[in-house]
Amino acid sequence: MARDNDPMPQSHEYDVLIIGSGAAGLTVALNLPEHLKVCVISKADISSGATLWAQGGIAAVLDDQDCTENHVQDTLVAGGGLCHEDAVRFTVDNSKESIDWLIRTGVDFTRNTDTGFHLTREGGHSHRRIIHAADATGHAVSTTLTSQAQARPNIELVSNRVAVDLITNRKLALPGNRCVGAYILNLEDNHVELFRARFTVLATGGASKAYQYTTNPDGASGDGIAIAWRAGCRVANMEFNQFHPTCLYHPHAKSFLITEAVRGEGGFLKLPDGSRFMDRFDKRQELAPRDIVARAIDHEMKRLGADHLYLDISHKPAEFIRHHFPTIYDKCLELGIDITRDPIPVVPAAHYTCGGIVSDERARTDINQLYVVGEAGFTGLHGANRMASNSLLECLVYGRAAAADITRREADIPPAPDAPAWDESQVRDSDEDVVISHNWDELRHFMWDYVGIVRTTKRLQRAKHRVDLLSREISEFYSNYRVTNDLLELRNLVTVSDLIICSALQRKESRGLHYTLDYPGLLPDARDTVLIPTTYRTSSP
Repeated sequence: MARDNDPMPQSHEYDVLIIGSGAAGLTVALNLPEHLKVCVISKADISSGATLWAQGGIAAVLDDQDCTENHVQDTLVAGGGLCHEDAVRFTVDNSKESIDWLIRTGVDFTRNTDTGFHLTREGGHSHRRIIHAADATGHAVSTTLTSQAQARPNIELVSNRVAVDLITNRKLALPGNRCVGAYILNLEDNHVELFRARFTVLATGGASKAYQYTTNPDGASGDGIAIAWRAGCRVANMEFNQFHPTCLYHPHAKSFLITEAVRGEGGFLKLPDGSRFMDRFDKRQELAPRDIVARAIDHEMKRLGADHLYLDISHKPAEFIRHHFPTIYDKCLELGIDITRDPIPVVPAAHYTCGGIVSDERARTDINQLYVVGEAGFTGLHGANRMASNSLLECLVYGRAAAADITRREADIPPAPDAPAWDESQVRDSDEDVVISHNWDELRHFMWDYVGIVRTTKRLQRAKHRVDLLSREISEFYSNYRVTNDLLELRNLVTVSDLIICSALQRKESRGLHYTLDYPGLLPDARDTVLIPTTYRTSSP
């Protein structure tokens, strides 16, 4: 039973519940008709997701010298033979329309001196096609979309909430395969609320916080992937974790990414002695795809015993650097690094989850009325390696597709059925939170050591053994204590880490972002790694 001073469990009902407030979630919300009652849930502040951190830009065919076929082929090449061509073409075909929508919405992209937009080039792209807002594109997109959503009377933005689990017909012992909402933890009073909805959208981002070093914000704990897996959705290609080659290496710079555009505009990667090295790994040198660049840096660091290398753009005019990269310039200057004169110390860091919840081109999952948009989903666009600046594009294209599908179907979908309030009568507050912090640190360390940029079967087996032990501990903890944000994030990270490890063990080859010393070659057939909850059991709680 609830304690005397506990608030009564809260219950909410909406037409559309969107879990995640980044570009993916807000794109869905803003493209829905205004007669629908929409709720957008955010773990922290509404604009605290990964979108805000994105520097580089959005890939789209916007120049007469470029064409959609070029963008398609570049994406297919970068994806290591695993991209779904239909998903690639769908995304690229809708790229210009999505950018036009952002411009109409009010995003202030950087322009040339004439009337056109400035386009930059990044790794894997054969043409300049990255539209950007200086080096803070994510901030421009996030603040604009948030402002637009705040002005819509039908959209409610709710912060400081984290999803616990989805509510499905199966959980309610009802016929059919339908999602009807979610249990959501209110971080302000630490009680679980009931959110019922006719449609639910997961836009929760990736799972890079499973690793010790990451460019992602603290909330990137794979929540959407984990709760969808527990609800019965397939996941695919979780072994493909993209490590961004250039994260700022400094004790006072937490997760600060140095955008790929620095290399696109002529930056050189250098060893501690000032010599360049990328020509030994790829003819494209600094403009090779991220997996190649990250492995090259990792190789040189291990060969030399170095804890970081350097990215140097100081040979460019100082005004050019300050104009194109004002955010990076200011941040580095705060730390005593003048990038107009000094090289930038960098290390690779976990950056993007290429796999996720299996979905179609309307963003629909295996469960009716449950959608996934953005990094939490697997559309087939990225294959074995996401090409730079295709991620925000995917958020826009599939966010608009999800909204269009909900709009087409909403008249035929009845209200969500009644569901019980969250039962806390059999649990108590934890007096051993050190268990959570210890397990969190252990998980991120062994994922970095054993399931990182370069893998072996023995390392993966060691990681699997460790994650099995952690899973049992966390399952017992979850069953006996009142849920908290830290416990939920740890539970979800263990689930996605297990999915990553199991997927990596299944792939007996090196392809794209999955590189194993035991199977350095490519198999003749490129196949996705698809895990099915009903037939494939991980050790996840």
